[in-house]
Amino acid sequence: MTTATDTDISELAQLLGRARTGIAFTGAGISVESGIPHFRGEGGLWTKFDPYKVAHIDTFLQDPAQYWTYSLNHRRTDAEPNPAHRALVDLEQHGQLRAVVTQNTDGLHQKAGSRQVVELHGSSHTVVCLDCERRFPRDDIDRLNREHCPPNCPACGGRFLKPTVVLFGEALPLDALHEAQSLASSADVVLIVGSSLQVYPAARIPRLALEHGVELAIVNAEPTPFDDRAAVVIRGKAGEVLPQILRRMVAG
Repeated sequence: MTTATDTDISELAQLLGRARTGIAFTGAGISVESGIPHFRGEGGLWTKFDPYKVAHIDTFLQDPAQYWTYSLNHRRTDAEPNPAHRALVDLEQHGQLRAVVTQNTDGLHQKAGSRQVVELHGSSHTVVCLDCERRFPRDDIDRLNREHCPPNCPACGGRFLKPTVVLFGEALPLDALHEAQSLASSADVVLIVGSSLQVYPAARIPRLALEHGVELAIVNAEPTPFDDRAAVVIRGKAGEVLPQILRRMVAG
């Protein structure tokens, strides 16, 4: 991994310092530093589990036990925001960011204090019954899941309790998608943090920004397909890079 140079830090600090309608676009890489496993790439969860068996809507509707067994053994509930999440809050408070658009479902942006978070892939903190449409806190359903896997709906007894995350084979929530598109097309900067920019349709958001003349800045551990079109690209851990950016901005 390439270490960010002083020039890189200065360029990104200047770009964000000029932003007034900026947004952040975040992916799994920002949460890896909080101990949440990533899905793709070397060592990712999808190298150990077949996502089409444990996280596809068709499989879920045939046998929800596969998802809930996976959740029982691998869901992280103790993760905390890291310095990258908190740096985005600081950028929002200083007026550089209007919102965070995220592919993540872990709720760490909200936990860190970000006020406007658009969750393109839904939230893992709420569960909906596909039979009666009642919604429940995830913690309550996790307790039921530990007692009996898969859990049944506490309201109607239905067997299709599903987290409000977007599984493979499902469309993105339209309200979130439209909000993200509106924010991206009217931004002056899109700060991309911890995303490979290879997961569609979410990756169309930075593409839409480019089509509207918006500048991209990328902080990611690995190369992305958008690197050659970004104003600034920094390879490194977001939890180390973003606090350096903030210190440079404060120093002027």
